[in-house]
Amino acid sequence: MTSTDRIRSFVENRTTQRWITILIVLNALVLALETSPAAIAAAGSFLKLADRVILAVFVVEILLKVVGQRRDFVRDPWNHFDTMVVTIALIPATEFLSVMRALRILRVFRLISTVPSMRRVVAALLHAVPGMSSVVMLLSVIYFVFSVMATNLFADRFPDWFGSVGSSAYTLFQIMTLESWSMGIVRPVMEVFPHAWVFFVPFILVTSFAVLNLFIGIIVDAMQTHGHGDVFGEIPAESHAEPTLGDLQAEIRALRTELAELKRDS
Repeated sequence: MTSTDRIRSFVENRTTQRWITILIVLNALVLALETSPAAIAAAGSFLKLADRVILAVFVVEILLKVVGQRRDFVRDPWNHFDTMVVTIALIPATEFLSVMRALRILRVFRLISTVPSMRRVVAALLHAVPGMSSVVMLLSVIYFVFSVMATNLFADRFPDWFGSVGSSAYTLFQIMTLESWSMGIVRPVMEVFPHAWVFFVPFILVTSFAVLNLFIGIIVDAMQTHGHGDVFGEIPAESHAEPTLGDLQAEIRALRTELAELKRDS
């Protein structure tokens, strides 16, 4: 085994990946504690040191992957994801790039690449994107139609909610989420327009109970059909194995033998 193979074996070893997962969780805790003034006052220097050490380990891990996997490193999209997350953390958080300090928490997303079950969930969601895009287009058309109608119907008396197509779309989005939709929006509108329920009830039925459920159906279907592994755990390969011609021939020979023995006994 060459040194490159040893490096690759070490990086891809389950024990190494478990330690990386533990460091990701610890890093998340450290970043959370850094938002607490009390924790900063008590152990600020230790938290900064821990954050830098863990980040250094992540950098070394990626470098070892580059050396050990070579071309395979570029072919794996999860390696691109890990590299991007760690690179963002390496950018200094100056006055002009102060947002980078907040983006350090993105390192927690590395749990997705280190935990196989989470990777399968994300892969299934990505597999469902084409179907979800069709639902998004359908929902956008419905929103546009209802927004224009709401603006024409209610803009004069309720300009804050329905004064323009944009404000109507936002108000309808709030109604779709069922957040304070009845007492907060619909009933005040119905005090002025008693038959406004004829507009709002079909909108809620179409968006909240029909179109959004299509998202759930598409995602569940992708979870069931994507790949050969179960989303929350590996299914043994035997459960997916198709019988080969040799297996069928062996079973036929066994049946013939049993039939011959039965004839002799009779």
